[in-house]
Amino acid sequence: MKAIEQTVVQEKINELANQDVYVHLETTNGAYASHFDEKAYNVGAFIRNAHVSYQHGKIVSTGGSYRVGLKLDLGWVYAEGVTDFEIDDKGRLLMAGHDREGRLMVALEISETPFSHEADVHE
Repeated sequence: MKAIEQTVVQEKINELANQDVYVHLETTNGAYASHFDEKAYNVGAFIRNAHVSYQHGKIVSTGGSYRVGLKLDLGWVYAEGVTDFEIDDKGRLLMAGHDREGRLMVALEISETPFSHEADVHE
C-alpha cells in the first residue's frame, strides 16, 4: 500500500459507482487498547462481502487522513481515518488507515467480485 493519492482513489470510486459491488469494512482498536491499558474499552466493526450499489462516492481530506463515503439508495457507508490505498491486480480498491505504529485501525475495500474466505484483506 502507498499513501492516498486523492485523485486516483476518487477516479476508482467513480468507476465502481452505479454497479453491484462487494464491500469489506472494518474498524478496530483491537487488543491494542487493552494491551497498553487494561481498563481501555475495545471497539471494532466488521462486515465482509456486503453486496451494494452506490450512487456516488467521495474521498475528502480530514487533515492528515481521509474520509471515504459511498451514497447508497437508503443511506451511507463511510470510513474515516484512511491513510493508504492500493488498486490490486484484481482491480479492487483497497484502503486502510494505520496508527503511528503501523497497526490497522480502519479498512474499506471495494470489489466487483466477492472477497474470498482467505486472508486477502489488508493485514
